[in-house]
Amino acid sequence: MKSTGIVRKVDELGRVVIPIELRRTLNIDVKDALEIFTSEDTIILRRYNPLCYICGDSEGLITFKNKRVCSHCIKELKEMK
Repeated sequence: MKSTGIVRKVDELGRVVIPIELRRTLNIDVKDALEIFTSEDTIILRRYNPLCYICGDSEGLITFKNKRVCSHCIKELKEMK
């Protein structure tokens, strides 16, 4: 893990601002979803990347009955008829 030297305080509502320099470097835009992980005393933020419910792929996803499914799996399901 690499230190950025940037320190931010948690506000009264429990929020921490991610500095614009880091957001630009990591291509994090307004309204992007971030996934939160913990490891002992460490918090890890990672851009949320939804995966296919069936195969775990992240390309060509659509939502069907609240599940993300990729176009490849949809094609395979159609061929099962």
